[in-house]
Amino acid sequence: MSSRNQVALVTGGNRGIGFAITRDLCRKFSGDVVLTARDEAPGQAAVQQLQAEGLSPRFHQLDIDDPQSIRALRDFLLEEYGGLDVLVNNAGISTWPKNKPPRRDDFFKDTQQGRVVNVSSQIMRDALKKCSPELQKKFRSETITEEELVGLMNKFVEDTKKGIHNKEGWPNSAYGVTKIGVTVLSRIHARKLSEQRRGDKILLNACCPGWVRTDMAGPKATKSPEEGAETPVYLALLPPDAEGPHGQFVQEKRVEPW
Repeated sequence: MSSRNQVALVTGGNRGIGFAITRDLCRKFSGDVVLTARDEAPGQAAVQQLQAEGLSPRFHQLDIDDPQSIRALRDFLLEEYGGLDVLVNNAGISTWPKNKPPRRDDFFKDTQQGRVVNVSSQIMRDALKKCSPELQKKFRSETITEEELVGLMNKFVEDTKKGIHNKEGWPNSAYGVTKIGVTVLSRIHARKLSEQRRGDKILLNACCPGWVRTDMAGPKATKSPEEGAETPVYLALLPPDAEGPHGQFVQEKRVEPW
């Protein structure tokens, strides 16, 4: 990216695993780190906490369910940095946006050797095993498209509303199905990068941080947020000459079958 600083961005970086990832990247990444949060007050508070530790993150508001917010962040990154080097998608999303946001490829227009990390969960493997054989085949397909995946996710929502999701072959875990979606979408985007931008050497993976003590997982979880950040940060900082992993599901820094 010419003479501009490199930049790493963490969505949902104001607490839990996202905050720990941001802290670790501030210590290890040789460039600027941008912490994003849906609401500005907690985001700025998180930045101030890290600044008190001697770190220097930047803040930008981001609501991943708001296409206008996504475009504002895109414009900021293009103006300040010419693009994006590392993206850690940690924040969750409740529904598919009604208005399609900018393609995430737009963030990487001038970037080579970029890294994308989508935070998934091992729970998706259990959820996938409880899907019908037909659904498993669709999700595991090497040629599934983003449009087909969106159709499946929307069908799960509608089947659940009608109370027929079990009959239609779905498991009783909305969280598990969403993480199936995250993992399959990662595979789709990785495949597109390999087909269309192989020379840019962008590596994209999904990962499981483990069972982490957060507001969602509760105090009995086995890992601290700092321990949960280890695998996402490992993938975010894969060296420039790395050829993989790419399009994989990674846990404890290891590629796992699913």
